[in-house]
Amino acid sequence: MFSANRIDVVKIARIVVLLSVVVLATAASLTQAASTGRQALTTSHLRVCADPSNLPFSNKAGEGFENRIVELIGKELGREVLYTWFPQTTGFIRNTLKLRQCDLVSGITTTSETVQNTNPYYHSAYSIVYRKSLGEPLVTITDPRLKSLRLGIVAGTPPGDILAGQGLMGNIKPYHLLADTRRNAPARQAVLDVASGETDVAFIWGPIAGYFASQSEEPLVVTPLLNEDRRVRMNYRVSMAVRYNETDWKHEINEVLAKLQPQIDEILKEYGVPLLNDLGELRDSNP
Repeated sequence: MFSANRIDVVKIARIVVLLSVVVLATAASLTQAASTGRQALTTSHLRVCADPSNLPFSNKAGEGFENRIVELIGKELGREVLYTWFPQTTGFIRNTLKLRQCDLVSGITTTSETVQNTNPYYHSAYSIVYRKSLGEPLVTITDPRLKSLRLGIVAGTPPGDILAGQGLMGNIKPYHLLADTRRNAPARQAVLDVASGETDVAFIWGPIAGYFASQSEEPLVVTPLLNEDRRVRMNYRVSMAVRYNETDWKHEINEVLAKLQPQIDEILKEYGVPLLNDLGELRDSNP
């Protein structure tokens, strides 16, 4: 009985030692992988997560400016672009980049805390969109003429804070902030409603405003909101995104973005994106 118990103890001790070795080996492997920064990335493809129906940013047909910029990056890296499509709404990062469905997100604001951002590749602002036929330019949310106009705004966006402070909520037609872009495009609809006369003015993220205004048969004016209360942020830098432990990969993308920046700027201007400089001022090169 005593010898049997002793044998069991020896077996258990051996198992504990083996498990300890496995744990230490695994920890060492993970540490080494993390230090390389690119342990999970493919070598033959540039794997990108993007929205399948979200112009002017991206779509499955490759018609968005993010699609075109990604193609430039893929060509520079010598890799074929391979997309994972997912609506860029709630759960986008969780269901794509974090699950390793891709290695790069093509567009995200630099204030995001869920990923590691690359250096920004453009800087834009929320903008005011109105029919040219309204007459005198509108350049600020505090313009008193807005009190007699019908206003469109995407719910939960920064211009709403100032509109509320101006007592203009009764003039507003709201549009959903979060939507499955395969079925709805609220910001696009807000611009179309200005063109059709459903509303008189809309306050929309600059790249969306500029793109759809440029396609409207009704002449529309797009003016970035640069003179608002500074306590309400209206301008944002946009970057790409990688996983937190892939710093080497981030640096590689940063180098490519810097090299391609002149070409990227030309693409953005083609799409009517209002571009700001580092000081938050409208760049002279805007169309």
